[in-house]
Amino acid sequence: MDAESFEQIRAQLAELKQEHRALDEAIERLNEGPFVDQIQLTRLKKRKLYLKDAISRLESRLIPDLNA
Repeated sequence: MDAESFEQIRAQLAELKQEHRALDEAIERLNEGPFVDQIQLTRLKKRKLYLKDAISRLESRLIPDLNA
């Protein structure tokens, strides 16, 4: 993998991590209200899990393969 690919992956990671943090804050705000929209909360949590998986996949691509 070349340096440009690494930079693209790192840029994607930064965007996904930022969105993940934003969802975390949105979920927290939604839970603070007197009435919780369970459907919206579930959607946000599913999106957050999807982002977590995507972040993990991209991070694993940054780990160099070792020829045993």
